[in-house]
Amino acid sequence: MDIATVKQRQQTAWASADYSAVGVRLLLTAELLCEAVDLRAGERVLDVACGNGNAALAAARRFCQVVGIDYVPSLLEGARRRAQAEGLEASFEEADAEDLPFPDASFDAVLSTCGAMFAPDQERTAQELLRVCRPGGRIGMVNWVPDGYVGALFRAIGRYLPPPPGVRPPVLWGSEDRLRELFGARVTISAPRRTFLWRWPSPEHQVEFFATFYGPTHKALAAIGTDRAAQLKAEMVEVARSFNVSDDDTLVLRQDYLQVVVRKPATA
Repeated sequence: MDIATVKQRQQTAWASADYSAVGVRLLLTAELLCEAVDLRAGERVLDVACGNGNAALAAARRFCQVVGIDYVPSLLEGARRRAQAEGLEASFEEADAEDLPFPDASFDAVLSTCGAMFAPDQERTAQELLRVCRPGGRIGMVNWVPDGYVGALFRAIGRYLPPPPGVRPPVLWGSEDRLRELFGARVTISAPRRTFLWRWPSPEHQVEFFATFYGPTHKALAAIGTDRAAQLKAEMVEVARSFNVSDDDTLVLRQDYLQVVVRKPATA
């Protein structure tokens, strides 16, 4: 399967549900990333695969000059509405993480929270992030780790709906070794493992929420038929339980991720 077909299917999946309902519950990771990147007022910032705009809006709160890009128009509309509601200045454009429509060295900082990691061509995506970042600039990312909840969730989905052949798992971006392969030896990488606790009424509630609002699970469940969808949901409940650190009947879902800061060399 070619990359264009993979990308088209991804777009359809992300647009099939209201991801903003999920994304707004990850806001803390974007705020912490902006602190790790040490954004300063007036800096030019690009949020790649911005979704509903968490990182873009976090940068705008710090008075940066912000552009967010995504290839799903409905997500961009949600980001624009959020910016307007909060009185924040940020622009949002439809564009592809693998082909950014900006000149070289356009931005002081390039961000992506759980977004660019899902682009099918990982090498091309990393090259584009580096290309549009100025010499001496920073690339900041929130990337889910392979042995965390998202990795386990996608492995469960893959048993029912295998991923396209040749496309590497997105959670490889949550490996420091893979980051060094993608960005090369000349950059400096800081990638501490962080934990985000996601709080839900119960594992069953979380699974139904994802079945409704999270595009990849929504699309997968719709594609595999009623009986197999029920089986996958049961597996998703068990996955959620395996990462539950709650001491009561609620779900406190442990989400581990890498908080990545890549520093581009100041000279070529």
